Amino acid sequence: MTYTNRPGDSYVTDPPVVNQTLVEYHDRVRWGPIISGLVVALATQLILSALGAAIGSTFLAGSGAPRSNAPGVGTSLGIWSVISLLIALFIGSWVAARACGPINRNTALLNGAILWATTLALSSWLLASGVSGAFGIAASNAGEVLNQVQQGGVNVPDNAPRVSADQARALADNAARGLWSFTIGSLLGLAASLAGASAGNQSPREHRVR
Repeated sequence: MTYTNRPGDSYVTDPPVVNQTLVEYHDRVRWGPIISGLVVALATQLILSALGAAIGSTFLAGSGAPRSNAPGVGTSLGIWSVISLLIALFIGSWVAARACGPINRNTALLNGAILWATTLALSSWLLASGVSGAFGIAASNAGEVLNQVQQGGVNVPDNAPRVSADQARALADNAARGLWSFTIGSLLGLAASLAGASAGNQSPREHRVR
């Protein structure tokens, strides 16, 4: 806006428009939002696991042949535990990205990956400590398989003459399936964390200051 306010036609104009870009954080790892997302992920996993267990128990309680239906319910609960873990990691990473404020997309993905790694490390520590309920049936089974593999690795040399070739192949096959399931599930969890972080990312935007 231009106007005159005294003799001599003196003009007063608005200051020039300046483009200003939000500056990225100096430290790209934001532990506050990561811990917040981790707590939300654990709470979500607890709720979804309890929901799946409640539905499975209700089905068995109302079925005419609970012993016959138990294997099918156990398989369904295992699948549901994996799905619930992916949902929990997605929501936790989304919360972590939103709590960070405006950040670069690569920084959001980095924080999502760290949240996934923190969750995996924490779950492994709790499983080693005997606390497995918070992470569902899939994590418990993975820990049990790992324990069996470790114990088998120690005991096999002493008991080798007592194990037949077929039994050894069966043990190796079961261990391989468990380890492959654990690996694939972990990678899917990483993908879910990255997707949640990308969805919740608030990219820095340019704004005009007058």
